[in-house]
Amino acid sequence: MSIHKQKLDWCLARETRMKKIKPNDKLSEEHINKAKHNLRAADFNIKGGFSDWGVSQSYYSMYHALLAVLFKLGYESKNHECTINAVEYLIEEGKINLDLKDIAFIRTTEQMTSKDAKSLREEFQYGTETTVNEKLLKELLENAKRVVEKIEIALSEL
Repeated sequence: MSIHKQKLDWCLARETRMKKIKPNDKLSEEHINKAKHNLRAADFNIKGGFSDWGVSQSYYSMYHALLAVLFKLGYESKNHECTINAVEYLIEEGKINLDLKDIAFIRTTEQMTSKDAKSLREEFQYGTETTVNEKLLKELLENAKRVVEKIEIALSEL
């Protein structure tokens, strides 16, 4: 049994983390729209000098895109790690045409920093720092746009 399957089973063991549902195209579409909304908000806040919020919104754009995948394929998640892992499992099983490398970016961004997008979001959302390295921020936003676009295309193929 793969590690993603083991983690998915753990997530599904408690409905407070994740549960199987009837596939819901409407909620899937609403989440991909929210992802695109968050991308626009990130861009707006970065240009307006609120780069710390740009980090959070970049992360949440990708997170909502992942939720769109889950609703489309019959899952509801209330846990970030379960959401990310479930999409990794669905990729591994060939249920959606995405690359694990795209999803790994949400957790692993070594090419930019020792922290992943999720950790960066937590640092700037809960911490007191308001300034983000400009190069890091640009790469984060560009990668978030790329991930959301790839997920939107994959969803259209289902």
